[in-house]
Amino acid sequence: MTDPAAKDFVILGGGTAGWMAACLLADQWRGRGATVTLIESRDIGIIGVGEGSTPQLKAFFDRLGIAESKWMPACNATYKNGISFHGWSSHPGYESYFHPFPTPLDNHTAGKFFYNTRARRTGRDVAAHPDQFFLPALLAATNKAPIAPENFPLEPSYGYHFDAHKVGAFLACHAAENLGVKHVEGKVETVERAENGDIAALFTEDGSRIAGDFFLDCSGFRAILFNGALAEPFIPFSDNLFNDSAVVMPTARAEQEPLPSQTKASALSAGWVWDIPLTSRTGNGYVYSSSHIDAAAAERELRQHLGVGDSGEARHLKMRVGRVQNSWSHNALAIGLSQGFLEPLEATALHIVMATVEHFIGSFEAGVFTPQHRDHFNAEIAARYEGIRDYIVCHYKVNSREDSAGIDYWAASRNNQNLSDGLKAVLTSWFTGSDLSAEISRLDITKYYSAISWHSLLAGYGVFPDDTKISPPGNDIILHDMIEIDHFLDRCAMNFSDHADILADIKKA
Repeated sequence: MTDPAAKDFVILGGGTAGWMAACLLADQWRGRGATVTLIESRDIGIIGVGEGSTPQLKAFFDRLGIAESKWMPACNATYKNGISFHGWSSHPGYESYFHPFPTPLDNHTAGKFFYNTRARRTGRDVAAHPDQFFLPALLAATNKAPIAPENFPLEPSYGYHFDAHKVGAFLACHAAENLGVKHVEGKVETVERAENGDIAALFTEDGSRIAGDFFLDCSGFRAILFNGALAEPFIPFSDNLFNDSAVVMPTARAEQEPLPSQTKASALSAGWVWDIPLTSRTGNGYVYSSSHIDAAAAERELRQHLGVGDSGEARHLKMRVGRVQNSWSHNALAIGLSQGFLEPLEATALHIVMATVEHFIGSFEAGVFTPQHRDHFNAEIAARYEGIRDYIVCHYKVNSREDSAGIDYWAASRNNQNLSDGLKAVLTSWFTGSDLSAEISRLDITKYYSAISWHSLLAGYGVFPDDTKISPPGNDIILHDMIEIDHFLDRCAMNFSDHADILADIKKA
């Protein structure tokens, strides 16, 4: 009897998303008759710039059994404790904050942080800045890697920074050499449809016909299968995510300078700039709204921010922000930029790639390799996009940054009323001083962002009553010893080493 997993999967497009999908599919069904073929053209570039990830990328490499010592040096990768935000708030004492990745140590401090933020929301003068409560913020501030020694019993979660081109190339080699993925070079020109609307085959420009049972569209913003052949509707997010463009410019990294272990997101006049440290360079990009500033002005502002004058070449990109209505249509799955894009603020692009492919694998297997669970899958993926969207929109909605002359970007973001019911409920809970953790649990959105993330965002911006409305805490308020918390985090941080030193050890391994 033929194994139902013995399907022929065809992936259109490479890049990090395409090769991640190829590896996951081939790894899942190896030895069961499944084949994976990836088609890409050398003439079609990828968006890839220096990128950051969430902790899910570590889970991806762990699943494939690829050690950090193998892939990180090959991809100029560094560690990432989280993201620091600069200039999004004008509230004194809250001009910057750090969004940490979770760690088992949070159990010792998160409850106190939640308590203090609620006390301050109700007008009590207690410490409530997130950086005072979480170890990753301290590790990032001191340029330490989130790698615990053997004698330290708790391991933080962490992400990475990496060169996207090199990661794609690394995964391509792994897929071909270790997982049997077939790599075809060619440009797809036409798509053959079956009578039932499914995709039957792809034709390349040299006339080759590549048939398959299931197809994955990883062709980037072009979305050749989903925008073209399948005509799947696209849902734009421009009503509350204004940024649609980026200008990218890497800069050299001085070897003698400390190597950061965080991504920096710094607000500018019509968007924000990422600063992503790699071992080889620093990746910089200005994500902005073309409705508020043109490309030439954005490039000038980025150059001024970086202090590079006219030197160096800048690359301009257009972003299609939104998602396809259905990520699984007929016998095809949209992955990466073909599926959708939420601007790079929280580095969720590869997180969504992995979540989509893994959820597809589970749904396809549960339905005995039929579309039985397709509708449920699409609803789950759509909810994930909307959940992440809400969290990103919140960054703009609660900003207190002043606009530059003639640019109404930050005020427009702040005054935008196009909010989901879920985000309205979160903000209502915060502003009314109720239990935010209970509210996000009720909304069932902790699977997208945890209570720590929501509290860190809102507290990190200083979204509290004005100082004139803050009064000393009374006898009804528990006063947590902040010096004790400082000492606790300091002692924990003593177990972690300099970021550059850890990477040098990995390279030697």
